[in-house]
Amino acid sequence: MPKMKSNRGAKKRFSSTGRGGIKRAKSGKSHILTTKNRKRKRGLRKTALVHSTNEKSIRRLLPYL
Repeated sequence: MPKMKSNRGAKKRFSSTGRGGIKRAKSGKSHILTTKNRKRKRGLRKTALVHSTNEKSIRRLLPYL
């Protein structure tokens, strides 16, 4: 059986943690930053975990993650 192809867009956006979770970047850090305060922008730099309800669909896009 041939290898499965992973979704290239999803591969660039998600990565796995050591315990098997999926990391993602937070949204809202690209433009309209003047209205957001320092604390909020600092929080947007950090990564977050994908919610358990979305994990199944992301794992389907990334079979080897």
